[in-house]
Amino acid sequence: MPLTTHTAPVVVTMTGEPPIRDGAVTVDGDRVTAVGPAAEVVKRHPDARVRRWDGVLTPGLVNAHTHLQYTDFAHLAASGLPFPEWLAALNRERADYTEARWQESARRGVHLMLKSGTTAVADIVTDPCVLTPVDRSGMRGISYIEVISDSPRWQAERRAKLLAVLETPLARTLGVSPHTPYTVGTAAFTDAVAIARARGLRVHPHLAESAHETEFVRDGTGPLAALNRTFGFAHELLAAGSGLTPTGYLDAIDALGGDVHVAHGVHLDAADRAVLRERATPVALCVRSNAILDAGVPPVADYLAEGSPIALGTDSPASSPSLDLWEEAAAVRELALRQGYTAADVDARLVEAATVGGAAAMGLTDAGRLAPGTRADFAVFAVPVDGDPHTALVTEGGGRCVGTVLGGRMVHRR
Repeated sequence: MPLTTHTAPVVVTMTGEPPIRDGAVTVDGDRVTAVGPAAEVVKRHPDARVRRWDGVLTPGLVNAHTHLQYTDFAHLAASGLPFPEWLAALNRERADYTEARWQESARRGVHLMLKSGTTAVADIVTDPCVLTPVDRSGMRGISYIEVISDSPRWQAERRAKLLAVLETPLARTLGVSPHTPYTVGTAAFTDAVAIARARGLRVHPHLAESAHETEFVRDGTGPLAALNRTFGFAHELLAAGSGLTPTGYLDAIDALGGDVHVAHGVHLDAADRAVLRERATPVALCVRSNAILDAGVPPVADYLAEGSPIALGTDSPASSPSLDLWEEAAAVRELALRQGYTAADVDARLVEAATVGGAAAMGLTDAGRLAPGTRADFAVFAVPVDGDPHTALVTEGGGRCVGTVLGGRMVHRR
């Protein structure tokens, strides 16, 4: 690929420096070689081809929680089913899917993400066949192999299956996702985390998505207990619960830490949020999914005010209107303001969450920011450039991606 300098009226680097007016990014192969004012960068690289963009150029967005294989399940998001019934419907529909259909669904999800400026993703993988299309896409991030099992099934077969999948030769990094405290037995959950850590892999569970989860973990009762009995799962918590919140429970079994990020974090009180901060465990917020499933409202204003590490995720189209991360950011912004967050930094914080916040959640050191030496993953959005670019991106960026560059290659242009 020829040396190329991309110029834009505004370049947001997410390196701690203010946005660059009339900025430029030079790309050599799959790496960024220069970032700065366009006049300086173009002069420094006179032989580079110049591509001029209108709008705001940003690092590629980082979606910190989704399930790409469920892209074709969008009808479930419109079903109006409450969470336990939605979960049962999802499991019923899974039975009709072949490996080819799963792979095609995941490919469509990758396309939608690239089309909306996302270049890195935390993808939960239930069926390992989708690892191949996501890996071939070249998207950054981690494919987290999902664990759903009670402890007897774990020892009998599912532990061995996880170990086999973790040996899959891929360019893409793998991780482990013990799904939730109500779908994974205590001994299985603990062992799955230990397997990940023994291999230096990261962990990504769902946490406190619904009030039903809180009831199940604390008392061993409620709709999720009934659902587990229907499936014949013999979870330890079915006996009498743990007496803890879901956050307290994961902390008690050493399933939190700097190598973990959790999804949702809806039903967390101040003590729970303090535990996550103490353990350096970020939360991937998915507020549109929470609303569609009537799962509750996450304390976004508290996360922001308390300085909790956050990222943004869209969840899957099975429970969310889109895979567009700026549309998610706009919904998070609206919720934060409704909850009383008044600080002027709200938009800058949400741009951070959509870029370097998601990268930090997955331990990615050169994603979510633009600097010499980082991989050339970035996107351009046709939003107003006269005011605060953070506000423009969060409030008007949805559906406005006009170009996406992945590893130095143009993969979307409108």
